[in-house]
Amino acid sequence: MKLHVEKITENQFLHPRYWPTWLGLAVLWLIAKLPWRIQMGLGKALGVLMFHAMRKRRFISCVNLELAFPELPVEQRRQLNREHFISLGKGFVEAAISWWGDEKRLVAITRTEGIEHLHGALQQSGVILLTAHFTSTELAGRLLATQHPDPHAVYRPHQNPVIEQQITKLRLKYCNKTIPRDHIREMVRSLQQGHVVWYAQDQHFHHKGSLFIPFFGVETPTNTATSRLVKLGGAQVIPFFTVRTDTGYLLQFLPKLEHFPSESVVEDTLRINAIIEQQIREFPAQYLWTHRRFKDLPSGGDRYQHYRDNPPINGCL
Repeated sequence: MKLHVEKITENQFLHPRYWPTWLGLAVLWLIAKLPWRIQMGLGKALGVLMFHAMRKRRFISCVNLELAFPELPVEQRRQLNREHFISLGKGFVEAAISWWGDEKRLVAITRTEGIEHLHGALQQSGVILLTAHFTSTELAGRLLATQHPDPHAVYRPHQNPVIEQQITKLRLKYCNKTIPRDHIREMVRSLQQGHVVWYAQDQHFHHKGSLFIPFFGVETPTNTATSRLVKLGGAQVIPFFTVRTDTGYLLQFLPKLEHFPSESVVEDTLRINAIIEQQIREFPAQYLWTHRRFKDLPSGGDRYQHYRDNPPINGCL
């Protein structure tokens, strides 16, 4: 189903229905001006509050963790679920940092590994920076721009028109271009022109072009468009991840994918899933577990509804 984004006029941005949105953005602006340690402390407090208040999302995250890590003891999964919400709270604060934070302060707490892989690939063609949805994803774009000044970012439009308008304007301060995720032709054009396209394919996807591919051993509807984008755009693929550390952030550029795409889109997608899985296992609390990644069952139906109808779930709630 195509995401509907409400269109409004400039005057309607000031309608009272959007005052809470403007207030929230103002609070985030203030938070973006604080020292990083205080920001992370506020993010942790927000995450703990979300863990207790967002029962539905806590359940989704719990199901995901049980599916992905069935080998972990129940108490360890429960603790991992709580740590994920803390990471999620920090991610909300990091969104504010990405929009209004001071670049010098960000560079000072960021470490980069493997940037030579990106530079080498760009000498030959456009590049897909293949990433995944971790809790620091919004900040990743801002940090990426400190290493490469011309990223084209693929994004999902926000349903709140005020947030959509403001975020797009803020992102364009550090991204050369933003591309809605269903605008395939724009992505291909950017790649053909030799640009870097920052792109994630790891969220739930049941549209045309998806296949059930194992992710953490679970048959999951998966977007297979990366292989097609590489072929159409004449591009190369560099896996790219941004993670939070105790002292700041780590940008990881992995070696380009050799012999990609292959003759099998299934093998290509399995390969991408394996790379993402490996990164998640290194930083399990920072992946976006509150997303309904495993929603559809191969036989039909909603996997999360199945768990609701057949309680209990080990380690949940």
